[in-house]
Amino acid sequence: MIYEAQDGSRAEYGKQLIKYTAKQLTKEFGRGFDERNLRYMRQFYESFQKWNAVRSELSWTHYRLLMRIKELEKREYYIEECIENGWSARQLERKINSFYYERILATNESKRIEVKAEIQSLEPDINPKHILKDPYILEFLGLEENKAYLEKDLEQALIDNLQKFLLELGKGFSFVARQKRITIDGDHYYVDLVFYNYLLKCFVLVDLKTHKLTYQDVGQIDFYVKYFEENIKIEGDNPTIGIILCSEKNETMVKYSVLNENDSLYASKYKLYIPTEDELKYEIERERFNIEQSMGRTNRKQ
Repeated sequence: MIYEAQDGSRAEYGKQLIKYTAKQLTKEFGRGFDERNLRYMRQFYESFQKWNAVRSELSWTHYRLLMRIKELEKREYYIEECIENGWSARQLERKINSFYYERILATNESKRIEVKAEIQSLEPDINPKHILKDPYILEFLGLEENKAYLEKDLEQALIDNLQKFLLELGKGFSFVARQKRITIDGDHYYVDLVFYNYLLKCFVLVDLKTHKLTYQDVGQIDFYVKYFEENIKIEGDNPTIGIILCSEKNETMVKYSVLNENDSLYASKYKLYIPTEDELKYEIERERFNIEQSMGRTNRKQ
């Protein structure tokens, strides 16, 4: 009745009806039935109940956050992610505020891959591009954006916030080691962070760089990946993935290095704050342009 009364010319009557109903319900049942909550209930009905879309695994707090999302596909994506990964309401709120869906969509859309492929976790040949993101949002570290940090400081902050970092990395990641030592002919080298992704069925090496991407960085991660391929991974593992997580990408370096042709090597930016929607759109358009340019070059070669 309340929903119908809010339609069309009876909108004013509906407002008064909600006010009256809130008073009556509060008198009879106590707290929790004020005007604001009744509007939430009506919005909940419009968004979920009337489409038989209610999932028992989610709390009322989850649904209050989800009701803010107008796009049906985007809302359904977050519902499935919440249930599959057991996100708390606070974790869901952070994902929404950090444009998690848009970042996944931007990566996949610009490569002409539908975002729904990312949530098909039972796919045996799931593509790394469905999971990896650019940029990664690390605002939970509490580090100032325009301050110089050593790589060891960034690494320690990530370890101190490992659970949150795993959530930001995405599906299937488990922590293996930090400063994993590699010894060759008596010389020691150290991989900053090592993960294993059970969906991709492979090791994921993360090399942290607090500067703009350089050729030396690319060579270093390429070396680490090749070593893991020869000495660490076991039978049945998929190819090892290497990610350079840097403060700024060098698109020219990406274009003329093995990053442009090796599906096991990636460079992603990190941000120490949640970007605005305009900033995110800029990042998406820039990444799409670079990918389309790359695809154009590949097609011309063919």
